[in-house]
Amino acid sequence: MLDRYEGIAPVSNGPAIDAFDIVPNDTSELPEVTRALFVGQGGTITAVTKSGTTVTFENVTNGAILPLRISKVLASGTTALALVGLV
Repeated sequence: MLDRYEGIAPVSNGPAIDAFDIVPNDTSELPEVTRALFVGQGGTITAVTKSGTTVTFENVTNGAILPLRISKVLASGTTALALVGLV
């Protein structure tokens, strides 16, 4: 399969190279820090940033992509569903 970008180092503002489903959890960190967060079904998201700050995003819309370096999505306070971490 042709990959025009193989061999080019990923950059922070470039497309994601992988993704994983996120199940909000108050204690467990994500398998890796995200580059962005895709929100399948909107709502509220309470997350911990890479730097350790807990922040709440309200009224996030369906299909939103939030360019956030997230280490944890908390179950407490999160109502959004179908979250996907982009890396």
